Amino acid sequence: MSGSTASYLIVGLGNPGRRYRNNRHNIGFMVVDALARQVGSSFTRHQSQALLTDGRIDGAHVYLAKPQTYMNRVGDSVGPLARYYRIPPTSLVVVYDDLDLPLGSLRLRGGGGSGGHRGVESILQSLGGEAFPRLRLGIGRPPGRMDPADFVLEDFHPDEAEAVQRAIGRAVDCLQDFVRLGLERAMTRFNTAEA
Repeated sequence: MSGSTASYLIVGLGNPGRRYRNNRHNIGFMVVDALARQVGSSFTRHQSQALLTDGRIDGAHVYLAKPQTYMNRVGDSVGPLARYYRIPPTSLVVVYDDLDLPLGSLRLRGGGGSGGHRGVESILQSLGGEAFPRLRLGIGRPPGRMDPADFVLEDFHPDEAEAVQRAIGRAVDCLQDFVRLGLERAMTRFNTAEA
């Protein structure tokens, strides 16, 4: 935690446990898993109710976290981690699923409300309402009259696998650009690529 080098905390949201691993709701976990592989690290530590690892992106120290609380309590993990590592809200990125975006699309934003996402709401409460960047990945809308709560806990279908993997790869690139180039440039590049 040297003062001269920037540090970041990138948090993927999902539900812990093997049975949820490939659920739509767990795409945040999938993204930080892929980013961990990219920076040559793996999730071997537990801290503040999260699986944690760290690595470097162009010299910047990056902590990656997968909270192991339930989704509506992730702030209990994210807030303490951000405080412990002295990560300002502008250097915290939360990665999660979004029903209102088409499958495969990404949206990076610098702040905003929770949009009804319980995990984001919990983090906002934990940080005292401070704005933090978030990267949303589209998972599409449930078919017919299916309950959205059931839809997000479904695994991705085999015919969606290619689009999901492509989105995860673009999300990893987006997060690396965020660290290297800053929020505005990452937004410009990735929010326009799949409008």
